Amino acid sequence: MARKKHKDNYINNKDFSAAVCDYVESYNAHKGPDKPIVPNYVALGFKQIAEGLSHKPNFIGYSYRDEMVMDAIENCLRAIRNYNIEAATRTGKPNAFAYFTQITWYAFLRRIADEKKQLQTIARKYTSQYRDVMRAKIVLLAADGFSNKDIGQRLDLPRQIVSKWRKRFFDRRLAGLQEKSRRGRPSVFSP
Repeated sequence: MARKKHKDNYINNKDFSAAVCDYVESYNAHKGPDKPIVPNYVALGFKQIAEGLSHKPNFIGYSYRDEMVMDAIENCLRAIRNYNIEAATRTGKPNAFAYFTQITWYAFLRRIADEKKQLQTIARKYTSQYRDVMRAKIVLLAADGFSNKDIGQRLDLPRQIVSKWRKRFFDRRLAGLQEKSRRGRPSVFSP
């Protein structure tokens, strides 16, 4: 007989929504400077929503998913006070899962957009070093769907160099585009 298995990130929407509504009611009813702390069950629900969404095909290739998940949890903790417990869905019951899933989704998109904006700034900066501009352009063209061969032709770079910087970016994101420290005496340029 097959037992019904729940995934690691499964959240019972009815229980989760009830817990969120209870917290929001206690938060709104509380007078004084010390506001109630978010219950562990609700905080764990935020984590499970973010973890589950981070494994979707849209975000699975993002190597810094932990930071994305932390951004989403932080946004959920900020937004819980704005949750409208009177807002009803088709069933007439609150749907906290949908509300916080949407907040998580937009937190992920903002994180990726911020990273892309940083790369565009590097690529357009006149004072950036040539190698940094090329690395940023490689990643931006890759994000637009170009192959290594096409990127190499556009930027007049060997395909192996393009592949190297795409891999480093995938592994370490923006930090991977920085020059690694090398052994030996640093280069000195005479004036």
